[in-house]
Amino acid sequence: MISAPSGAGKTTLCTALRQKPDFVWSVSCTTRAPRTGEIDGEDYHFLSQDDFNHHLEGEEFLEHAEVHGNRYGTLKEPVLENLRNGIDVLLDIDTHGASNIRACGDPMILQALADVFIVPPDLEELRRRLMRRGTETQEQVEIRLKNAELEMECWRDYRYTIISGSMEENIEKFRAVMRAERYLSHRMTAVESSAKATG
Repeated sequence: MISAPSGAGKTTLCTALRQKPDFVWSVSCTTRAPRTGEIDGEDYHFLSQDDFNHHLEGEEFLEHAEVHGNRYGTLKEPVLENLRNGIDVLLDIDTHGASNIRACGDPMILQALADVFIVPPDLEELRRRLMRRGTETQEQVEIRLKNAELEMECWRDYRYTIISGSMEENIEKFRAVMRAERYLSHRMTAVESSAKATG
């Protein structure tokens, strides 16, 4: 699970990680309309309000939120299915959603959870990155910076924190985290199976 303030490099990192076969990308649901070039089932599952409500009433979301008048959510079952099959799932989640996942109570998800927070070196660097993108007005940049300050206070809630550098550095740091996680004793199901077979 990766979280970060806007402009810290999370989207670039997730895009790079999605090109590799060692993760399954968790596709979120949303009630917003598809943007040009977006593909249903690949970028998002685009749902009607009624469909979203149906999943909500069935308690099928791992986390959900309303952002700028649109609703977003992560379906629980696809995540669980991959975990049962021993496949790592990559989730791009904001700090609020991350808090909900930590409180979900599902033992399989909580045992598998490795949460990573990406922070910029400082707010001035974050400002430079946001300005360089050129996708927001000055006013929007200032709003994002204020939001970033609040989000950055959550870094202690995460097991890992990566200080963002270049894309290559971020990928290597993230892969180092994943390598460490995969060697944790409680994740060694193959070792357990082997031990039981020979015992």
